[in-house]
Amino acid sequence: MDQSKAPVLDALAAYHESGQTPFTPPGHKQGRGTDPRVRAVLGADVFRSDVLATSGLDDRTSSHGVVEEAQALMAEAVGADHAFFSTCGSSLSVKSAMLSVAGPHEKLLVGRDAHKSVISGLILSGIRPVWVDPQWDPQRHLAHPPSAEAFEAAFAEHPDARGALVTTPTPYGTCSDLAAIAEGCHRRGRPLIVDEAWGAHLPFHRDLPTWAMDAGADVCVTSVHKMGSGLEQSSVFHLQGDLVEAEVLKSREDLLGTTSPSVLVYAALDGWRRQMVEQGEALYDHALALAHKTRDRIARIDGMHVHGRDDFCGPGRAADMDPLQIIIDVSAWEVTGYRAADWLRENHRINLHLVDHRRISAQLTHADDADTAEALLGALTDLAARRTELRTGQPVEVPSPSRLRMEQATLPRDAFFGRTEQVPWHKAAGRIAAEMLTPYPPGIPAALPGERLNEDVLRYLRSGVEAGMVVPDAVDTKAQSIRVLREE
Repeated sequence: MDQSKAPVLDALAAYHESGQTPFTPPGHKQGRGTDPRVRAVLGADVFRSDVLATSGLDDRTSSHGVVEEAQALMAEAVGADHAFFSTCGSSLSVKSAMLSVAGPHEKLLVGRDAHKSVISGLILSGIRPVWVDPQWDPQRHLAHPPSAEAFEAAFAEHPDARGALVTTPTPYGTCSDLAAIAEGCHRRGRPLIVDEAWGAHLPFHRDLPTWAMDAGADVCVTSVHKMGSGLEQSSVFHLQGDLVEAEVLKSREDLLGTTSPSVLVYAALDGWRRQMVEQGEALYDHALALAHKTRDRIARIDGMHVHGRDDFCGPGRAADMDPLQIIIDVSAWEVTGYRAADWLRENHRINLHLVDHRRISAQLTHADDADTAEALLGALTDLAARRTELRTGQPVEVPSPSRLRMEQATLPRDAFFGRTEQVPWHKAAGRIAAEMLTPYPPGIPAALPGERLNEDVLRYLRSGVEAGMVVPDAVDTKAQSIRVLREE
């Protein structure tokens, strides 16, 4: 195929040139009805290009196949058999993938470090999760993706599992040995789903971790807005092989997706694919060199430890890591990542990515340059000079790995939709959670519906909130009370 083409962008340009008059949604009619105060902030071109996908970008019957051609170009660019665009983010894409592999009450092997969107998929589908433990680093209080051996053991115990789902890279940039996990799945005729939301850029440079399709995954979900040039909510899920039928995956996406997809999102996806095919290697040559230099300079700041391969990769840890995720441990200062991140935004207008009880992180992409790196370094240097002012004396009580893992007493769906009540947090130990309790970011639930709560996890959440942790999906976001199943 001609990878210099961008079918969505070309069709949008043709729409503008043809002077069409819409009597369809969207109701702002290409911005003519938009409040000028809104247009002044968002820009006129946003509304001008916000058109329908059918009876707009394409005709009523989609006879020009604009989106289909763009998806085919994407699949070819990354070495997949099929690619499907989603304008509802990877949160929808991963649910579609799960529903394509397992149904209600069927088992699916799932890494317990999964994003909350995976848990939502379990709630909606009634799939029975078989949790596969991550590889815990008890010294750094950090979880890396589950090992291939852990998936092997789970399949041995649950040979009726319909497939497996693993998250890699994690928000911390650490990666699984996907080839080994895929081989174990395929030996049993089972598909592997990879939530690779943080890895849309991986196919486009040889020095980045292995791309899921190259490692043998069957379905791979990517968030192009995270590490690529897509607009927010842009996602692509890719498919190869014959263990998951393309028609089934498409129908599951249709079940969950919107009937009003954003042409703006489609257009940005289309343009990003062309950019990566034509310029990706050079762009990531620069990005990786910048990341290496920036990591080295941050590591020279007193009290800042920049995590690298020596910390994250090796036996019992991750198989690989994405160097563009710069993870900085500030625990030597006795300062939480929450406090440090808030101070950087307030005083330097620097917005960081992931923060936890002892770390902050800066995500670099192909869009960064010397100026953005210098802004980050200047802010971090000032942060180091002010560190004594940022100590709160509020330590987060992080449990041991064995206490973080709780019994899955009921299906997530049964707990979420069951009869519930709200109880004080100090009375919730031993009760079955009926909600997700998710420190965000990174969005990995500390407790999820159906798990039997223990005192250690509850104290972790309470002490975390007091220290600045955000738990946005809880009924009580301060975690002073917890939603649990009602005891009959």
